[in-house]
Amino acid sequence: MIKVGSFEEFEKYVGQELGVSNYLKITQERINLFADATLDHQWIHTDPERAKVESPFKSTIAHGYLTLSILPHLWDDIIEVNNVQSMINYGIENLRFQEAVLVDDEVRLCVNLKSVRNLRGVIKTEMDIKLEIKDKKKPAYVGTITFLYHFK
Repeated sequence: MIKVGSFEEFEKYVGQELGVSNYLKITQERINLFADATLDHQWIHTDPERAKVESPFKSTIAHGYLTLSILPHLWDDIIEVNNVQSMINYGIENLRFQEAVLVDDEVRLCVNLKSVRNLRGVIKTEMDIKLEIKDKKKPAYVGTITFLYHFK
């Protein structure tokens, strides 16, 4: 795990892989809880019996936004940012969902630090991300995320 506590420490990693998270299993329970939280109960996510018969995947699949929502959890496996007054999720660019995550698939986050800028004391970080699915060639998604850090 990488530990950073300042703009200068972040800057050392520009153009490099920051790391890869641990795998997280996407269970039917997790999918159902996400469906309840978002009011998205589409059968392809929540009805295993129907999905076996009617889905092209022959299984339920995770919501795309579920796979995106676990990003902060997986991010915490990769880096520890210290001396922070606040951190803001600022944006996501060029996000492309490329492969469905089936129930019981395991996923992990891979992150490369694209750029770091000091905006008068607020640090803007842009990171290329990829959510890998264990034993699959194509990632679930790729994109660029932007976080703003205000160090103490």
